Amino acid sequence: MKLLGVFWKLLRAMRHAVQGFWTIKTLFPKLEQADREARVHVWAGEMLRIVGIELVVNGTPPAGGPVLLVSNHISWLDILVMHSSRHCRFVSKSDIKRWLFVSTLAGGAGTLYIERESRRDAHRVVLQMAERLRAGDILAVFPEGTTGDGITLKPFHANLIQAAIEASVPVQPVALKFIDGASGAMSFAPSYVDDETLIGSIWRTLTASGLKAVVTFGIPQAPQGQTRRVWAHSLREEIERLRQV
Repeated sequence: MKLLGVFWKLLRAMRHAVQGFWTIKTLFPKLEQADREARVHVWAGEMLRIVGIELVVNGTPPAGGPVLLVSNHISWLDILVMHSSRHCRFVSKSDIKRWLFVSTLAGGAGTLYIERESRRDAHRVVLQMAERLRAGDILAVFPEGTTGDGITLKPFHANLIQAAIEASVPVQPVALKFIDGASGAMSFAPSYVDDETLIGSIWRTLTASGLKAVVTFGIPQAPQGQTRRVWAHSLREEIERLRQV
């Protein structure tokens, strides 16, 4: 019976993903940005409910932009969790553009792309981010650059934080974690790190019971003349603190 329940979750999630894909292809070109963002927010929240994840939001999400959200990175679920708590435009690796279905969903959410190994492209993306921040957008980055183990934070790359300095806008630290609802302990079911496979992570997530995604928003920080490296270090310390909340 439990196995049937898991496959039912999977079937519903796939159906919801296809509906999102179709909506982006057919309806999004006719909508204003605010309407597209609202639909992404609702779609992401519904996807979490379908796979059995309860969203818990601590702190105050930004009411509007401009602001750069900086978060730790644990799982392929993180973007869904963030969109469910507050729509934002992510900066993601350009590899995603090769995956037609996923890239369509990401594009509908307003994703910006970066060639992570190219210093020149990083500069281009910083300028693009600064432009979008000046226009009032809410952007989001994972400065670890990859998923971590959920126990310790990896070093933060400071390059993309330069966009907030260039645009003179605040950065808001955000901490993500997954909790087992029954025990209250940290859950590693959705983790996707090192040699773990995406299929394995999805299966653990679908078979987990009472899983909670906890998003903790810190207080927005103004640039205050800091260098990007100093600011990145300070943000990492604050996110580490927020993870303990």
